[in-house]
Amino acid sequence: ITIFRKDSLFWIVAIAGLILDQGSKQMIVQRFSQPGHSWQIWPGVFHFTYVLNTGAAFSSFRGGANWLKWLSLGVSVMIIFFVSRSSKLSRLEQFAYGCILAGALGNGIDRFFLGHVIDFLDFYLIKFPVFNLADTFINIGIIGLLISNFYRPR
Repeated sequence: ITIFRKDSLFWIVAIAGLILDQGSKQMIVQRFSQPGHSWQIWPGVFHFTYVLNTGAAFSSFRGGANWLKWLSLGVSVMIIFFVSRSSKLSRLEQFAYGCILAGALGNGIDRFFLGHVIDFLDFYLIKFPVFNLADTFINIGIIGLLISNFYRPR
């Protein structure tokens, strides 16, 4: 299919990111007996803490998994449509959109099939809200798009 050849980096990043996200969440579910348990990777600094998030980023919109799952699906469809219709995306743009798609699909899958998102990356030292790889991919993608829009090579 032409779309896979034209924007191959986009698809590679999206699929690899989705596999990493879902695999890491599965590892956490298997490793921990129940939510709330934590494993110190770097004591006092970074832990794996098993959290069920029924909301959005930083646990905002708690209990909103029902409408958030549709938002994730909509964002995913829009990204795929946009990338498939774009004449030529730079490698950075392909990478960035691939990251955002991986994150949207990763958290969307959780919301559709589990009714919540599995979070586990816990920067204990700075008391940052617990998050997951999908959240990380979305943020990396947004940063990539910002860079690609502010820095245009001649």
